[in-house]
Amino acid sequence: SSQIDCAPSSATRKPPVAGVRETERGASMSPQPHFLVLTFPLQGHIAPALRLARRLLVAAPDALVTFSTTEAAHRRMFPAEADAPDSGGGDDCRLELLPFSDGTETGYVRSSTDPAAFTDYMASFQAAGARSVGELVDALAVRGRPVTRVVYTMLLPWAADVAREKGLPSALYWIQPAAVLAVYYHYFHGHAAVVADHRHDPSFLVRFPGLPTQAVRDLPSFLTESTDPSDFFHSVYTTVRDLFDTLDRETPRATVLVNTCQELEEGALAAVGAYDALPIGPVLPSGDEAGLFKQDDAKYMEWLDAKPADSVVYVAFGSLARMEREQLDELLLGLEETGRPYLCVVRKDIKAELADGEASETEMDAPLKNGMVVEWCDQVRVLSHAAVGCFVTHCGWNSVMESVACGVPMVCVPKMSDQRMNAWLVECEWRVGARAEVSGDGVLRAAEVRRRVEEVMREGEAAGGARRAASEWKAAVVEALGKGGSSDRNLRVFLEGITSGVSL
Repeated sequence: SSQIDCAPSSATRKPPVAGVRETERGASMSPQPHFLVLTFPLQGHIAPALRLARRLLVAAPDALVTFSTTEAAHRRMFPAEADAPDSGGGDDCRLELLPFSDGTETGYVRSSTDPAAFTDYMASFQAAGARSVGELVDALAVRGRPVTRVVYTMLLPWAADVAREKGLPSALYWIQPAAVLAVYYHYFHGHAAVVADHRHDPSFLVRFPGLPTQAVRDLPSFLTESTDPSDFFHSVYTTVRDLFDTLDRETPRATVLVNTCQELEEGALAAVGAYDALPIGPVLPSGDEAGLFKQDDAKYMEWLDAKPADSVVYVAFGSLARMEREQLDELLLGLEETGRPYLCVVRKDIKAELADGEASETEMDAPLKNGMVVEWCDQVRVLSHAAVGCFVTHCGWNSVMESVACGVPMVCVPKMSDQRMNAWLVECEWRVGARAEVSGDGVLRAAEVRRRVEEVMREGEAAGGARRAASEWKAAVVEALGKGGSSDRNLRVFLEGITSGVSL
């Protein structure tokens, strides 16, 4: 285990009885608020869940938080614990990091040739995870740190069942846009047939209650590609289906914390009125973050420091996207042809795969005329830098929210899951970017890279729409997250409902 964030004694004085909150009169009353935050072992899930854990600590100074993901992911995040598994602070530490078991030693090992391996992993994750989390809840109670609320991300519907069995309330933390939450809700509540009938027609328009008309190509890929049992991600589709069944069984109504803000998605939030959906985001990092990927040293920040304002194109396609040699060549060629400086993230695993092909790592690391290539970086720090003027992104929701919060316009290259709808929001709803089109063989060509980058980075009154809109949305997000802003108020509503004993 690991315990961190030992806060100053004035904010986190130790209660006279472990796990019991002291009232103003000094009497022991309700249990000390203790959130168990559970998440799937992917970087795109771990990052927002750990950020929420830290934000809960700030918003509720008397609360405890335990953050938990699988043992394999935990070891990658905190390798130093291999030599000292019981290291950590004492009882005064408010955030504790404890893993749960997914029934495996190594976690899921990606296999492109055996989709059944992923299905088997998801079955193990559900069965072993539920059993292990139940044991974790019991162990925390024995230690005098009883859990009072379970918060879980989207691929853990079983977490709500564990909470119910233990007599605990739970809340879903939705780490995708409210628009995707609304689409999934209506799909699983009477609108599946129209999508199924037209899932091979990307231009067919679908209208879900309360939402703008959507083309099939913009819907979550798990609804258009993964309903077939032979699809690699079919078990994700069934897990999401189970999630909405779980939410429907909550009484009186399910609570869903959404990583968005009211100003960005007011209509979509209204379209999921069956649940108590509380937009509390964007939930951003509050300092250095633990994660599954090791960052390069900070030379890229020195490189950015030497560049003019709004001149750099930042390129990153997240923690899961694969990339063939042809795609990397086209991407770098298009970036070079813009004549602009660029910072491009090419993950270590991608470089290793490509090194087995035509190019060696040495050749790939050769100096580029206009750009710099790194294996991983502090993305929010990069997007916050004055030199960055454009973000070429896969449109994972974390990346989109970070870019909006930093006021950086985007070139969208979506591929799967919610990314296509995220790109639609960026381009059509908020008008802070443009979607790049891939060729018939699925490759983003150099000419399209160049064209879309120039489109969003143009200057002047007639052409700077994306940049102006990005600046305006940044201001709206800052206000929402500030004291008394919409997201701040919603988080406090959630916390006040817990501390007063009301189940939201």
